[in-house]
Amino acid sequence: MPSRHDNATDHAEPPIYQIRVQGHLDRAWESWFAGLAVTLENDGHTLLTGGIVDQAALHGLLKKVRDLGMPLVSVNRIEPSQAPQQTQNGE
Repeated sequence: MPSRHDNATDHAEPPIYQIRVQGHLDRAWESWFAGLAVTLENDGHTLLTGGIVDQAALHGLLKKVRDLGMPLVSVNRIEPSQAPQQTQNGE
């Protein structure tokens, strides 16, 4: 019988994801995505970046994006070395 893979023992830090949506997120919604860096990009997209503990948390964030009515552009898991520093709002 195959054994179940336990990610909790593989990584001390949660995986880092970048969620890109079309449009700029209004400042009033930033607290809804607490824990994620929110970057407003010059091309009109918003980039949400941060550690996401598991797939359930990822799906929860994607549900929030859906509930806002913002078109999802991409979801990428990135290596910690590729994660932007905690710069926000395109600064």
